[in-house]
Amino acid sequence: MNAKNDIHDLLVIGGGINGVGIAADAAGRGLNVLLCEMNDLASSTSSNSSKLIHGGLRYLEYYEFRLVREALAEREVLLKNAPHIIRPLRFRLPHRRHLRPSWMIRIGLFMYDNLAKRMTLKGSHGIKFDKNSPVVDKITKGFEYSDAWVDDARLVVLNAIAARDKGARIMTRTRCSNAKRVGDIWEVTLHDNQTGQKQVVKTKALVNAAGPWVTRFFDDALKIRSPKQIRLIKGSHIIVPRIHTESQAYILQNEDNRIVFVIPYEDDFSLIGTTDVEHIGDPATASISTEETDYLISVVNDHFKHQISTKDIVATYAGVRPLLDDESDSAAAVTRDYTFEVDAPQGKAPLLSVFGGKITTYRKLSEAAVNGIIDYFPSAGKSWTVDAALPGGNFDNQHNLQTSLQRQYNWLPRKIINRYVRSYGMLSHEICAGLSSLEEMGQYFGAGLYQREVEYLIENEWAVNLEDIIWRRSKLGLQLTQTEKDALESFLGTTTASKIVTSTIELQQKQA
Repeated sequence: MNAKNDIHDLLVIGGGINGVGIAADAAGRGLNVLLCEMNDLASSTSSNSSKLIHGGLRYLEYYEFRLVREALAEREVLLKNAPHIIRPLRFRLPHRRHLRPSWMIRIGLFMYDNLAKRMTLKGSHGIKFDKNSPVVDKITKGFEYSDAWVDDARLVVLNAIAARDKGARIMTRTRCSNAKRVGDIWEVTLHDNQTGQKQVVKTKALVNAAGPWVTRFFDDALKIRSPKQIRLIKGSHIIVPRIHTESQAYILQNEDNRIVFVIPYEDDFSLIGTTDVEHIGDPATASISTEETDYLISVVNDHFKHQISTKDIVATYAGVRPLLDDESDSAAAVTRDYTFEVDAPQGKAPLLSVFGGKITTYRKLSEAAVNGIIDYFPSAGKSWTVDAALPGGNFDNQHNLQTSLQRQYNWLPRKIINRYVRSYGMLSHEICAGLSSLEEMGQYFGAGLYQREVEYLIENEWAVNLEDIIWRRSKLGLQLTQTEKDALESFLGTTTASKIVTSTIELQQKQA
C-alpha cells in the first residue's frame, strides 16, 4: 500500500457470509476495506447450512413475522442477483394431522405467500399423494409451496470477489490476535497462518463478524466483555443416494414439532437435515453424532417408501449457528434474527459487532451494518447491492447461458458446461477463454475437474487445499474416488505449491 492508504477505513473480521457481505457493501460505497479470515472463506457455518434461501415457514410458529417478511423479500432479490447459484425450488409438505391441523398449515402458507411480494415464485396449494408417490401409503394429502436453493459456500466466495472488484483487500488464512484502540484508530495485529508472518495494520473502524467466534473475539483479541451472548446451535446433515426422482424437495414434520428437509442434491443425491442441538466448546469441532444420524434416518423412514440406513450415507457435515441467546428453552425456538452492537466512545474508534443472522438475510444485514457506521465516513456513497448482480450473475437464465457456452466451447462436454453455469455463471469464460480443446484444459482429475479450473480457483478464488476445491468451491468430493482425490492433493502439494504462495502474494498485492 502507498502512504496515503496505510490506514484502512474498515477492517472486517470473519470470512463467512456476513463478513464478506459487509466488506462488499462497504467497498462499493467507496470505503477502503480489509477483510481477514483465519481459515478459508466459508470454512465454518456458511458452508454447512441446509443450502436454502427461504423465509422460514416454521418461524411463523414463533411469531417471527418481521424476520420472515424480510427473508421472503430478500429471496426475490437474491434470485434476481445470483441466477447461477440460486434457483427456485418447490417443497412438498406431507400432512400428518396429529402434528399440525390442516387449517393451521393453510393459514401459515397463506401468510408465507403474502407477507412479501412474489415476482418469480409460484404460490402454495394442496396436493394428493397416490400409490406412485414416494411417500408411504398412509400419507395421502399434503401441500406444496416455493422457496429457493443456494450453493452457500459459493455465495460467500462470490461476495468476496465482489468486494475485491470494488477495491477491498481479502486476506484468508490470516488470524487477528489483538486489536486495541489508539485514539480514533484501531491497531490490529494479524498473523499469516501459512507463512507465520505477523503485521500490524491500522483502521478507522472495526467490524466483528466472526460468526460462532464473535464473543470469543471479545475475549481473545479485544480483551473486553461481549455486550451480548450467543448460543451455539449445531445443525447436522447426511447425504445419501437419491431417495426419489421427483424434482421437488420435501419438508417433513416430526413428533417433536421440528422439521427435516429432504432436498435433491448434486443430481444424484438427497441432502437430509437439519438437527438443532446445543453445542459446547470450539465450533471447529462440530460433527454429527450417532443420535443425530439416527434421528434423521428415523424421520425419513417414517415418510418414504424407500428406506435408508447408516450404510447409505455417503457424506455428513455439521455446522454451528451463532444465534442470539434469547433464553428460549428449546434450541429449535432460538431466534434466527440478528442484531448489531456499535461501541463508539467519544473520540474513540468505533467497533461494530454482528450477532445472529441467517444466510437468506445476509445482504440486508450487511446493508444495515454498514448503515450503522456510515456516519463516521461522510464521503461514503449510498447502499447499492439490492440491484447488483453478484459476479458471474449478469445473464437472464441458465438455459440460455448453457446454450451460449455450448456454442462457443463446443469441445467441452455438456455436463461440465452445466456445472460451470451453476457454479460460475458468466465467470465460466475466465476458465475457458482462449482454449480450443479438452487437452488444453490440462491434467484431468476426474468428475469433470481439469487443471485449468483448479488453477482458476487458486488464482482467483483464494483456494489452497483439497477441501477448498472439492467441498467449498465445488461439491465434487461426492463424485471423486479416493485415488482421484489423492492425485489432486498431490498436484496441489507439489506441482503447484510455489504457485499457491506466489498467487496469494500477487493477489494481495493486486488488492493493495
